[in-house]
Amino acid sequence: MDKTIEELTLLLLYLTSWKEEGYVYNENDELDKVMFNRSYKRYSFDALNSLIEKGYLYPANYKTKSVTLTKNGIELVQKLK
Repeated sequence: MDKTIEELTLLLLYLTSWKEEGYVYNENDELDKVMFNRSYKRYSFDALNSLIEKGYLYPANYKTKSVTLTKNGIELVQKLK
């Protein structure tokens, strides 16, 4: 997959994302409330799969219509801006 396409896809995912509250387990196995950036899967599945493999998106259920950006994904977007 072309690096430019992946970066542009990640930028578009971030720019069209919304914030959503959710819960994750911390290192002490306690639930923490956190904010996630979610975006609809409107882009090439090859690019999305590549971004998941590189750790920029969380793996999503194939039935969901949106993906969640990881902390690494958001950090990369901040560098690309």
